[in-house]
Amino acid sequence: MNSISTTNAINPQIILLMHAFKSRITTNIAKLLNSRYNLRDAPYVAKEHHLSSKRSVICDIDGVILHNNQLIPGADGFVHRLIEQETPLLFVTNYPGQTPKDLQNRFQSAGVHVPENCFYTSAMATAAFLTRQEGRKVYVVGEGALTHELYMAGFSITDVDPDFVVVGETRNYNWNMIQQAAQFVDRGARFIATNPDTHGPHMYPACGALCAPIERMTGKQPFYVGKPSAWIIRAALNKMQAHSEDTMIIGDNLRTDILAGFQAGLETVLVLSGVSKMSDIDKVPYRPNHIFESVADIDLI
Repeated sequence: MNSISTTNAINPQIILLMHAFKSRITTNIAKLLNSRYNLRDAPYVAKEHHLSSKRSVICDIDGVILHNNQLIPGADGFVHRLIEQETPLLFVTNYPGQTPKDLQNRFQSAGVHVPENCFYTSAMATAAFLTRQEGRKVYVVGEGALTHELYMAGFSITDVDPDFVVVGETRNYNWNMIQQAAQFVDRGARFIATNPDTHGPHMYPACGALCAPIERMTGKQPFYVGKPSAWIIRAALNKMQAHSEDTMIIGDNLRTDILAGFQAGLETVLVLSGVSKMSDIDKVPYRPNHIFESVADIDLI
C-alpha cells in the first residue's frame, strides 16, 4: 500500500506547472477567438482607423493614386508623407506596358514625386520568375517594356523554338501572333502571362483577353504572374527586402490587390476610390483588414 500511495502522489510543483499550462492555453484560445472575430468584422471596424505597426507598404496605382492619369484627391499628400517619413514604399502594378521610368514620369505629370526605384511591374516580376526556370529563349506577345525586362534578365527574344511563350499587353495583337504563340505552346513551350486582367478602361483588351484564344486552341492555361498571384507580391517583397508580416498592401480591387495580399500573408487595405465598392465585399469569401474611402484617409502608418 505504501508503494502505491507513493506512486500516485502528485508533486506540488507539478500541480503548479499544470495550472500555469492550463492558464496559457486558455489565454491563447481567447486571443485566437478575438483575432478571428476582429478579422471577420474588419471591414466594419476599419473606419475607426486603428493604428498599425506595419513598416513597409505595397501600393497599387490605378484607382488608388491615379484615375485615368488624373490624381485622386489627397493621394499626393499621402505618398509624399510616406516618402518624407522614409516608409519603405513600392508601387506594384499589373500593367506590363510601362517601365519604372515611364511610371515615374506619369506620376510627375500628376504632381507626385517618387523615385524611379519605387515602381515594380508585372513585366519585372515575370522576368524574375523566368530566371528561376530552365530555358533562356522567349517568344513575346507584348510591348517594349516587357521585352526590355526580359532582355535585361538575360533572355533571348526569338520566334525559333522558344522555351517560353510570354504574353503581356499590346495594341498590335494579330492573327500571326495568335497562330505562332499557340503553335509554340502546343509543341511544349511553357505558357506564361504577365497578369490575368481581361480589360482596362473603356474595355481595352488586356492580357487575360489576349491569352484566351491561345488557351482555347491549345487547351493549356498560362501561369499568371501578376495579382492576385502571390508570386508578384513575394517578388516585390524581395525587391524591398521586406517581410510579409511587416508589410501592408493598399489596393482598390478585392479580386486582385486584396486577394494577392491575403495569399502572400500581408495586412490588407481596401480603398473605395477605384474598382471595388462596399457592396462588393459580401460577394467574396474574404475580408480586407481595413477599408477607407481613399488613401487620403489612411492614418495607419
